[in-house]
Amino acid sequence: MRDHRVSAEGGRTAPDPWADAHCAARLLAADPAAFGGAILRAAPGPVRERWLDAVRAALPAGTPWRRLPPGIGDDALLGGLDLAATLAAGRPVARAGLLAEADGGIVVVPMAERLPPGTASRLATALDTGTASDRPARFGLILLDEGEGDETVAEPLADRLAFRIDMSGIGLAALQTDPPDPEPGPEAPDPVGDLCALAEAFGVTSLRGPILAARVARRLAGDRPIGRSDIVTAARLVLAPRATRLPAPEQPAPESEAPPEEPRAEPPPDDAVEPAAADTPDDVVLEAVRAAIPPNLLDQLLAGRHPLAAAKAGRVGQAAASRTGRPVGSRRGDPRRGRLDLLGTLRAAAPWQAVRRAEGEARGETRRIVVRRDDLRIRILRQRTETTTVFCVDASGSAALERLAEAKGAVELLLAEAYVRRDRVALVAFRGTGAELVLPPTRSLTRAKRGLSGLPGGGGTPLAAGIDAAVAVALGVRRGGSRPAIVLLTDGRANVARSGEGGRARASAEALQAARALRAANLPALVVDTGSRGEESRAVADAMGARYLKLPRIEAGQLSAAVRAAL
Repeated sequence: MRDHRVSAEGGRTAPDPWADAHCAARLLAADPAAFGGAILRAAPGPVRERWLDAVRAALPAGTPWRRLPPGIGDDALLGGLDLAATLAAGRPVARAGLLAEADGGIVVVPMAERLPPGTASRLATALDTGTASDRPARFGLILLDEGEGDETVAEPLADRLAFRIDMSGIGLAALQTDPPDPEPGPEAPDPVGDLCALAEAFGVTSLRGPILAARVARRLAGDRPIGRSDIVTAARLVLAPRATRLPAPEQPAPESEAPPEEPRAEPPPDDAVEPAAADTPDDVVLEAVRAAIPPNLLDQLLAGRHPLAAAKAGRVGQAAASRTGRPVGSRRGDPRRGRLDLLGTLRAAAPWQAVRRAEGEARGETRRIVVRRDDLRIRILRQRTETTTVFCVDASGSAALERLAEAKGAVELLLAEAYVRRDRVALVAFRGTGAELVLPPTRSLTRAKRGLSGLPGGGGTPLAAGIDAAVAVALGVRRGGSRPAIVLLTDGRANVARSGEGGRARASAEALQAARALRAANLPALVVDTGSRGEESRAVADAMGARYLKLPRIEAGQLSAAVRAAL
């Protein structure tokens, strides 16, 4: 098994991802609350389960291990009133939540990239305070990130966790043997200063990064002083996945310039430490940590994209005051202006039943449950997000009539279902020297058929213009509070540039540029290859970061089903 030792000459070996993942598992099991937890980016399968088994095996016997159910409420998460016991006893009876039950152990969160912001905020607060509803709740968090592309967990919660592990490139062959323990190296004179210098060199702006790295180094060292190998391992596990830039190379001074003459001063005492010693990390340590930065992270940095997506503002998915939608909680209110939350009302009234019964008996009343106006709770409803599918159809070439027939059938089928789902469909067609919006976002089946029936075919393939037009429509849809999705039907063989001039090389380059702009706009997309060869369409799909479907000569019903399944 490969190790991570660095040669004295400054050479380095590539770090073993399974060795790092296994080391992080043992560290997390040793003190879950101190390290906060880990983000495990891996698809469901034996590789991910092997890492989770390694954490469980390293935990002491009897350590709590809880799994967070999707859509968990605040009462179940943080604890609250036990309604049945309270009504039976006539006094408030509290119950512990999932976080309090996991005190001293681990909480596993599946599909963490889809964690609601409110739940993520409550988890972050519990990690900071170590409590949940005044109960001890010191736990470690394992976020199972199953997102695709840029979809990942929220940065405020991820920043509190020491480890970020990407096991997407690890195969079963690397899991056959346990990696060896790292060998101790020479003692480091200022380990905290070294870790802070490394954090500054790699652009880690949050103070939690070097703090968590220092805890890891201290745990690795145990009873002995912290050595340089401990610093390398801690920086590789904690700081390298948080890097936002590469260390700037040192610029040598010009040989023609003479160094400035320094004034004479008293020699420093023998035990003095040079102030600049911790400002620049050791070159060997720097290279060892640099080798551990994931290649895909470097690609994101060079492209100007942050590795973790931030929350987006807007009206999409917000709680609504209407009477329709999915319940996401309750609040005090008038049932005549909302839907009554019966359980929430009973929970609010339950603590006061003993007092109210005594008051009622004094007045000769015998009601079992006394509910007052202040106890009434109404539901908070979240409206379903409307989806607008923007079809971008290649209407050029000799096979245009066949492709348009398939597209027309798919649009009509989706429109027939849009009345029930309250979704919309738009159609952009490109041919000749440009693109046009044939069908603005609509649910009207009559209007859609009228727009589709007059759509001509033939001419060149201005693919870049078509993608630009679809992106413009999708961005307008998103600004209006709806969720857009683009479906591009093309063979990918662009031969008309944005200017309207012919030329396959220039047209293809502009098409890929437009596809990358679509990806930068973070728009979900699907590329449906309608040609006989898939090289051009697949290249466009890769540039978009979109799903790719090969559907030559397919029926409209199958195309409609494929679009719904892919998006």
